[in-house]
Amino acid sequence: MGFLTDKVSAVRRELDRRPLDDSANLARSLAMPPARDFAGALRHGTPAVIAEVKRASPSAGNIAVDRDPVELARAYAEAGAAAISVLTDRDDFGGSLADLRAVRVATDLPLLRKDFLVHPSQLIEARAAGADAVLLIAACLSAGELDALLGVAADLGIGALVETHSAADLEKALASAAGVVGVNARDLETLEVDVVLALAQLARVPEDRVAVMESGITTRSQVEAAVAAGASAILVGESLMRATDPRAKLRELIGDGR
Repeated sequence: MGFLTDKVSAVRRELDRRPLDDSANLARSLAMPPARDFAGALRHGTPAVIAEVKRASPSAGNIAVDRDPVELARAYAEAGAAAISVLTDRDDFGGSLADLRAVRVATDLPLLRKDFLVHPSQLIEARAAGADAVLLIAACLSAGELDALLGVAADLGIGALVETHSAADLEKALASAAGVVGVNARDLETLEVDVVLALAQLARVPEDRVAVMESGITTRSQVEAAVAAGASAILVGESLMRATDPRAKLRELIGDGR
């Protein structure tokens, strides 16, 4: 099939074999302070930037496996990020919930847990680790599953970024209660990037939703193209992780000449 299909099948099998401890995670969740407003943070400044902590990826291999997520989070905050995304998948992205917890201590910005989330238990786990929002990938969820997970997120008091790539994904997201809709230029089955398609999809996101451009952004001109297509926010990972000075690179993308 493709990367996403294989990955999600493996995640579902693992959850069947080793269910998460909902009782313990729910107790931790209830002890957390109120979640920060992820969607609200993305409505201030155009573009708002979700800066990502990503050690590796299946398309790029190792990116910056030795970088300290705490130092990165502080650099992103100082440079003007609106929120921070943390990859927590271990096998293909080199991440962990420990990274999310460490970043939670280091910053007051809203945190997005980015992973392959298909079960309510994973959302409870995300909240227990300090996430203020979760990534939900439309392509790996039925319409019913997406609605159910959005409901769980609302019950937990956290936000959600519903990620799309194809026209069918976008229709599914827009038919849901998703307030933040992402368009990923990368097809997660083939891992190929199609920025032209992503820009066309962004133009279809209604103004009452927060539109987020994901992947394929390395330059200020690409940021400007995303904004022109309707993006309120962008999610950037690899170009920041590879930058010698992540602060300067983020300011460049935002258009801040400091």
